Amino acid sequence: MKRREFITLLGGSAIAWSRIARAQQATVPIVGFLDSSAAIGAKLNGFYEGLKTEGFIRNRNVAIEYHSAEGDYGRLPGLAADLVNRKVTVIAAAGAAAALAAKSATATIPVVFALDSDPVELGLVTNLNHPAGTMTGVTDMAVQAEQKRLELLHDFMPTASALALLSNPANPAAAIQARNALAATAKIGLKVNVLRASTEDDFDKAFTAAVEARVAGLVIADDELFSSRSGELAALALRHAVPAIYQHREFAAAGGLISYGSSLGETYHQVGAYAGLILKGGDPADLPVYQPSHAEFIINVKTAKTLSVAVPQALIAAATEVIE
Repeated sequence: MKRREFITLLGGSAIAWSRIARAQQATVPIVGFLDSSAAIGAKLNGFYEGLKTEGFIRNRNVAIEYHSAEGDYGRLPGLAADLVNRKVTVIAAAGAAAALAAKSATATIPVVFALDSDPVELGLVTNLNHPAGTMTGVTDMAVQAEQKRLELLHDFMPTASALALLSNPANPAAAIQARNALAATAKIGLKVNVLRASTEDDFDKAFTAAVEARVAGLVIADDELFSSRSGELAALALRHAVPAIYQHREFAAAGGLISYGSSLGETYHQVGAYAGLILKGGDPADLPVYQPSHAEFIINVKTAKTLSVAVPQALIAAATEVIE
């Protein structure tokens, strides 16, 4: 074969392989990840592992289009619309605000959500066991989060007369969280002050308000902004000497007194697994909303000593983990 003919053949083969590669890329499904706040390692790692259990590996046979509102929930509708315009195959929505934005943006693209409130009450699904639409996901409402956290915090300070709840008014679930907190405190005869923070700049003001109100402790309501700033919230709780409890282990590990709730990794592992099932042709209407069967209960004993909070031995025995 002459050199020119060989080069021509080689060039033609390269073009053909390039076309095949482009065709393969075009068939790779895209999962949109709509995040109310900044990414957290445990969240995304769990999500990727969940996809992997269904045979989908990021950057190999599935692409991830990550959109974050960075805590500015007003950006979510535009970010959701952009994912729809990019023709993603499925949307994973982190938080109630993201889930509702995705629901408003599309009636055809399946959505898998992760939240800590009742998705039926939020209007995301009609039934937990049979969602009957294009949405399903994971909710931690089975452990009655805010109520349980208030009760646990009260167990640490049984003589307290007032506690506080920190919530994000930009979160569509904030009203539900406050209602649950009020119901819990009414049962045990406590007063609860509802404090609000919708940006990182509001955090210090909220803790200052808690100190001025002379509350015995603070429950931090589940929120994606709060989850992405666990370390800062834990540091503020220590600086203002306010015993505090939050949902995720990351808070207690960063110096918060207590955490109680489902694992971030487990939650988003299930979100990823559901997304993978849908990529394989599954119908979200047939995937029941997943409710974690257990909660992690973490106590930071070092923080308790710093705050001069006595830790009941019964709670030490009941804890999933004790940080010395």
